[in-house]
Amino acid sequence: MSVTVLAAASSTSTSAWDQPGTLGFLVVFGMAVILYFVFRSMSRHLRKVNDEARAEAEAAEKANGTVTLADGSVTTSPSGNEASPRH
Repeated sequence: MSVTVLAAASSTSTSAWDQPGTLGFLVVFGMAVILYFVFRSMSRHLRKVNDEARAEAEAAEKANGTVTLADGSVTTSPSGNEASPRH
């Protein structure tokens, strides 16, 4: 008898917070919003690190007197006429 009373009492609730679907949706949606900002921040930081690495590589090339051409080959001549590829 007490089991039927508990089942009847729980089924008469009309609050949205009593149903697991609403709370589950809000938790997943909240995590999605947080992840959006985390990934956006991560993308910004990776782009910054990539730019800094590129600038550091260019500074090292200038210090060594080498030049990287568009095809990826490295020359010791600043004009690029005497191509001696070093990979």
